[in-house]
Amino acid sequence: MSIDMAQFHQVFFEESFEGLDIMESGLLNLSPGEPDSEAINSIFRAAHSIKGGSGTFGFTEISDFTHVMETLMDEMRDGRRQITQTAVNLLLGSVDCLREMLFAVKEGKAIDAERVAEHKHALDLEQKNSGSSLQDESLPAHELLSGPAHQSASKVIGWHIAFSPHADLLKTGNDPVRMFRELSVLGELEVTADFRGVPDFYQIDPEECHLSWNLILKGDIGRGPIDEAFAWVEDDCDLAIQPLYQAEDLSLSASANRQQQPATESIVQAVISKPVDSSTAVIKEKAPGDEAKNKGSTSIRVDTSKIDTLINMVGELVITQSMLSLIGEHFDMSKQDQLKNGLAQLERHTRELQESVMNIRMMPINSVFSRFSRLVHDLSNKLGKKIDLKLIGEHTEVDKTVVELISDPLVHLVRNSLDHGIEMPDERIAVGKPETGTVSLEAYHRGGNIVIEVSDDGKGLDKDKLRAKAIEKGLLEEDAILTDKQTFELIFMPGFSTAEQLTDISGRGVGMDVVRRNIQALGGNIEIISELGKGSTISIHLPLTLAILDGQSIAVGDETYIVPLGSIIESLHIKEERINRVADKGETFLLRSEYLPIIRMHEIFKVPNVKTTKLSEGLLVVVEGQGVRCGLFVDDLLGQQQVVIKSLEANYRRIEGVSGATILGDGSVALILDIPGLVRLANQ
Repeated sequence: MSIDMAQFHQVFFEESFEGLDIMESGLLNLSPGEPDSEAINSIFRAAHSIKGGSGTFGFTEISDFTHVMETLMDEMRDGRRQITQTAVNLLLGSVDCLREMLFAVKEGKAIDAERVAEHKHALDLEQKNSGSSLQDESLPAHELLSGPAHQSASKVIGWHIAFSPHADLLKTGNDPVRMFRELSVLGELEVTADFRGVPDFYQIDPEECHLSWNLILKGDIGRGPIDEAFAWVEDDCDLAIQPLYQAEDLSLSASANRQQQPATESIVQAVISKPVDSSTAVIKEKAPGDEAKNKGSTSIRVDTSKIDTLINMVGELVITQSMLSLIGEHFDMSKQDQLKNGLAQLERHTRELQESVMNIRMMPINSVFSRFSRLVHDLSNKLGKKIDLKLIGEHTEVDKTVVELISDPLVHLVRNSLDHGIEMPDERIAVGKPETGTVSLEAYHRGGNIVIEVSDDGKGLDKDKLRAKAIEKGLLEEDAILTDKQTFELIFMPGFSTAEQLTDISGRGVGMDVVRRNIQALGGNIEIISELGKGSTISIHLPLTLAILDGQSIAVGDETYIVPLGSIIESLHIKEERINRVADKGETFLLRSEYLPIIRMHEIFKVPNVKTTKLSEGLLVVVEGQGVRCGLFVDDLLGQQQVVIKSLEANYRRIEGVSGATILGDGSVALILDIPGLVRLANQ
């Protein structure tokens, strides 16, 4: 029976992209000249898994390219090659190339063969030109011959393998005998078993492996085939593979050669004393720059505890439903209290079920934050700046949809901090700052929102320069009076830029207005705080989820609208003497020494049959959006409730001043107001 391997492709691609993220994170953390065996092993394992999986599914171009990368990393892992910044940068570029290859195969597109060939050639050159030959001091003592002449003339005649399986290895379906049989095909194999780990007869678990083995494999064999023989068990065993050397002018017998090797005990103990860490941190969504990185995943990993909670809640709901069914079958007024209790229980369980389901969609913001390590690394090198990236609150959870949509706006903000905010090292030293600048990404919960802040300790925003630029571009009148906050928000105007010259990083005046528009589309707002010479902080406020909204129902004539609860400041009745009317400019009212504009909801949406058109007889709901406050003139407040948001644009079309719709308990449809859009609509 043939198996359709295509059904496993999605899992392979997801795991491969995660492996690439692990490789990229590990490479960014490598310090040239300071070998970190744990980090290198983690990078190598990720590459090896991608190579093995792509070979299994017949993606030969991917497996061949990964093999070339793996060879270079293997030399670093064995200590045969020094870790240099050049090699790290080369491997980072190869990770990008491999990501593009995987994405092309996933989408059924052609792989860019020219780009692949360029990276392969660069990897080959690095292997040839970087002195990959073994240095004497990097070799284990038992592998060095007595004199320099012999050392330089030595060659590999085989391999010494210390193989110590973990107890659960047999339960994974792997059999050491099959691996030994595969090795015996490669050359002359001698196997010695180590019985010291075997417990007493009555304590033996037949499903566990207690043996260790010492293997001598002779022949002209490369390291690659041996690694492949152990590829499927490398996380389920302790493994040491050491080359056997023989001088070209000497003829050593097998017995003499074995005498050169340390005893099985010493090698196995050395491996066990420092086991390879099989745990790897899965890091999502790395540095942007290509289509492969910006595609949202169609699946999500969920902690089993969240699933268990959901199943328990469904069970409680089924019990309540059964109870209500029994009451309904033979209902009379004597069961009224039982019915009320059952309905209250149903309401409680439904609310808890809703919270459990929404919790499943919650993901740590780290899946977005982690991509910026690569971005800062690449751009700081390109700009010639020294920049340290700090991530704070990266485990803060937010809805998956928000995570996917916030990525691009954050990229714009971080790039601006790197390019415009952080000064060159000599400029920073001249003003008494450390030459290394700091860019911080911080996330935290505040009420029902998540706040994401992008901060830097750079030169900050120059209010005079911003104002002059806005006047020069005709975006602001010369006699206009602006607060500091309004001046900073000039950078969100379309076409506004203070860059002295155009670059591929920033300076074309495209980006910040798009950032604000994207944040608004998510139901959020953005604020700027800056101090000249000290730095800037840009805060993004977003709802935790885009599916559920806490809202206040308001009545306007026969229509019901929903105002987001977070936008409401207060509601009040207003006296006629506090109202000011300006010809052709609309109406305002005085609230604690501040004049706020009034928006008549029935005029904006042309609603008939309103209760009253007199401001003093109706109700004003004071709301705020993007720093602008105003009063909504409505007939009445109906009550607070959680509503499920339905996209109006997807089901009908986009309407200014409306962010979505919801279905009320009586089956009627209510529009959800977009306060910033409503203010813009009123101004028109």
